[in-house]
Amino acid sequence: APVFLRLMVSSPGPAIFSQRRTGYRGRVFTIYKFRTMTVTEDSSEVRQATKGDARVTAMGALLRKLSIDELPQLVNVLKGDMSIVGPRPHALAHDDYYGALIPTYAARFRARPGLTGYAQVNGFRGEIRDARAMSDRVAADNSYIEAWSPSLDLSILLRTIPAVLSGRGAS
Repeated sequence: APVFLRLMVSSPGPAIFSQRRTGYRGRVFTIYKFRTMTVTEDSSEVRQATKGDARVTAMGALLRKLSIDELPQLVNVLKGDMSIVGPRPHALAHDDYYGALIPTYAARFRARPGLTGYAQVNGFRGEIRDARAMSDRVAADNSYIEAWSPSLDLSILLRTIPAVLSGRGAS
């Protein structure tokens, strides 16, 4: 295997992780990521990664900090499941949980999910510690959808680079 893949896989399992997510108009699709954890959860209970999470591998921590783990999602973009910019998709279990708590949660599905989004460049990325944090993320996602324009997408793309390089909010 190439050196990069051997470095990435510091625990048993595949280098590419797949999980079901909700996309445009509520359609479920399979998202791809580089595996950064010792587990590959895709069930009715998915525990979100937290700061210092023991399940995150050493190489996985670096990949997550730089958002390199998201690169395989370019396949999702090519397949039409995702866009470059849009609301970040969450695990199905999280959609069910937060959808029941936040009345405007499902409105996020009015747009194709993205590799980056308005919520991420406004500081709402990474660990969700409480319902308020998710509510803020959802509000940002819905604001993006309502204000969408090509110039907004360009602005988000340009703001994504420093946000990723700073590692702010990554877990």
